[in-house]
Amino acid sequence: MIRWRKGEVVRIRREWPGAVELDVAVPEGECRALAYPPLVGRPEPGDEVLLNTTALAMGLGTGGYAMVVAVPNRLPQDPQGPGHLVKARYTPLQATVLGADEQDSPHHALLREADSLDGMPVVVADLHSALPPILCGLFDSAPGTRVAYVMLDGGALPVWFSMAAARLREIGWLAGVVTVGQSFGGDVEAVTVHTGLLAARLVLEADVAIVTQGPGNLGTGTRWGFSGVSAGEAVNAAGVLRGRPVAALRVSEGDKRERHYGVSHHSLTAYGRVALSPADVPVPELPGEFGERVRDQAELLAVRHRLVPVPVGGLHDALRESPVRLSTMGRGLEEDLPYFLASAAAGRLTASLLS
Repeated sequence: MIRWRKGEVVRIRREWPGAVELDVAVPEGECRALAYPPLVGRPEPGDEVLLNTTALAMGLGTGGYAMVVAVPNRLPQDPQGPGHLVKARYTPLQATVLGADEQDSPHHALLREADSLDGMPVVVADLHSALPPILCGLFDSAPGTRVAYVMLDGGALPVWFSMAAARLREIGWLAGVVTVGQSFGGDVEAVTVHTGLLAARLVLEADVAIVTQGPGNLGTGTRWGFSGVSAGEAVNAAGVLRGRPVAALRVSEGDKRERHYGVSHHSLTAYGRVALSPADVPVPELPGEFGERVRDQAELLAVRHRLVPVPVGGLHDALRESPVRLSTMGRGLEEDLPYFLASAAAGRLTASLLS
């Protein structure tokens, strides 16, 4: 199940909040590795490190790193301070964090009886790569909106893996990150999607919440075996808490697999079968036969949800100005423009709900 290697750090390649990318010498040669200093300390050149090379050996795109499990000759100091929530529970790297909703939290009294988002728009998307284009569409129409990102645990568990989230936080496009379920490392930690959304509204004082899984979508090519099923569950959470769910469609012209071409079956299943609370579904007004295909597929969701046509004029320019690199499933902006336009359209629709 796990491929173990011992290695020696050769050099530091780059770093961002919560993560350090390294070159490590192992018996097979050099490999690219990733360490999370809050968990294992900060490795330096010359340090011996213990690696999990499973994802690297499998050739995974998003997660194709050797992961630093420990720096055995230079362990970090014991953590200080409160916090009784254990995340990544009963794994070798289980970590204790302070949850906003736990009894020792200064926010516990605020959240103890909290039960409403007071109509706050909650944009839900399948893939982590939708986060930047949603923000591009939102800020193109409503600059200065206070946005919180609620990260589900269907992909990466540490939010530190996401360079995009770190950059968006740094420039103020995100007021903060809430990590829920087994995910961790956010500005705010929470036990469930429900308390995560309430913390986004009441602790981070967000005008809008965006909910996606972390990087590293998991899919099996079956109707139900994909981690994005959680998008439908997030719509339900937003609905039961009296928020206003906005269900962003996963659309692709670059992915030639029938189940993902046009509107992905992930969106049709998560929103059409799992999401029981009604949501606004922004349908991008794309041109030509492909646009007609997207509109026809989206009609399958009209039984429960409100379909809202959204013009996409000007969104291409807004996407070109993205402060972070846009990429989904290895395809950039021009390689799969409809994907990014559909996400930006969700941001545009959300902006209209704020006025």
